[in-house]
Amino acid sequence: MNDSSFKVGITKTFPCSYLPDEEERLLIAVDERLQNKHSYSVLMTEGFRRSGEQSYRPYCPNCDACQSIRVLVNDFNPSKSQKRSLKRNANFTIKHSEQIREYYYPLYENYINTFHRDGSMYPANVEQFESFLCSKLTTQLFIETWCEVDGVKQLICVAVTDVLTNGLSAVYTFYHPDFKRHGLGRFSILTQIELCQKLGLPYLYLGYQIDDCQKMNYKNSYYPHERFISLKWLLVERKPPSG
Repeated sequence: MNDSSFKVGITKTFPCSYLPDEEERLLIAVDERLQNKHSYSVLMTEGFRRSGEQSYRPYCPNCDACQSIRVLVNDFNPSKSQKRSLKRNANFTIKHSEQIREYYYPLYENYINTFHRDGSMYPANVEQFESFLCSKLTTQLFIETWCEVDGVKQLICVAVTDVLTNGLSAVYTFYHPDFKRHGLGRFSILTQIELCQKLGLPYLYLGYQIDDCQKMNYKNSYYPHERFISLKWLLVERKPPSG
């Protein structure tokens, strides 16, 4: 992947989606030779991420706040609050699907139109749903969380997950607004860590950690983890705070 003959593209700068005083620019993996499972996995080890079929990495002119983060699942040590999450949601049923299901979209639409009315993904539509979440770059798993409500089984959460050669990548999670108090986004990370352990995969990639962005700071509470800083993975093994 260090072959300089690979083609990459660089976007124009545009206002950052996470830090209001910064500008954003992306490095895009445009070479067709990078559009396969092996190359995508290697790109992930070099700090890339995907949206739909596009692999990218921040390449901002004046900022390096976005740091790719991955959990070392074999050494993962849940905090007290994470243990409470597992206990609180222990009655939920977890299922896996290797293909996207039609019944996912109503849940996705409800989630976007409830929690992200001020974002670029609002209002939700089927075309956006499929182009954003589906990809031919690699195998995908859809981790479903089900709950029994009044004797009827109900899908309450879906975690879209990419399968890499050395781990899993948490792409996106959406859930039923009525179950917000269950912390399903964070709970889904715990279920993905457990799946990595079962599959014998050492890493769970969580995307970009931005310390100065409050809505992104849930990612840095899974220890130990590594951050991709100055083109190197650096270990962060600080013990989780109590609680």
